[in-house]
Amino acid sequence: MTRVRSYGLAELAEALSRQGGHGAALAAAREGLHTQEETGHCQWHAELHRLEGIALVGLNRLEEGQSALEEALRIARRQQAKAYELRAATSLARLWGEQGRRAEARDLLAPVFGWFSEGFDTADLKAAAALLSELR
Repeated sequence: MTRVRSYGLAELAEALSRQGGHGAALAAAREGLHTQEETGHCQWHAELHRLEGIALVGLNRLEEGQSALEEALRIARRQQAKAYELRAATSLARLWGEQGRRAEARDLLAPVFGWFSEGFDTADLKAAAALLSELR
């Protein structure tokens, strides 16, 4: 049940961020992280940190947002979760690109994107490819 709760909170945080409800998205992501700390089930840990970072960036708390995105990337790498690593790298590269750090953003995202040999019709890979094109 708690695994489903963390997933639901991640989905809620993503939907709220897309609607511009960054404060509520931040609360949902942090509740999901708290739930995972209590239960020890960390399947959504990287994704919840990524969503926390997106919400913080949306609230113009850029340093905190970057830290959360970097944590998401570290966790995804430690878990060897390539899909979550792609999402975290795309989100962090997007932030860096918006800050004028285009070369760093490209250097972060390109190798992660390069690991994939299929699934290029998925939303995550399409978003990463579009961002890489923008960063050229």
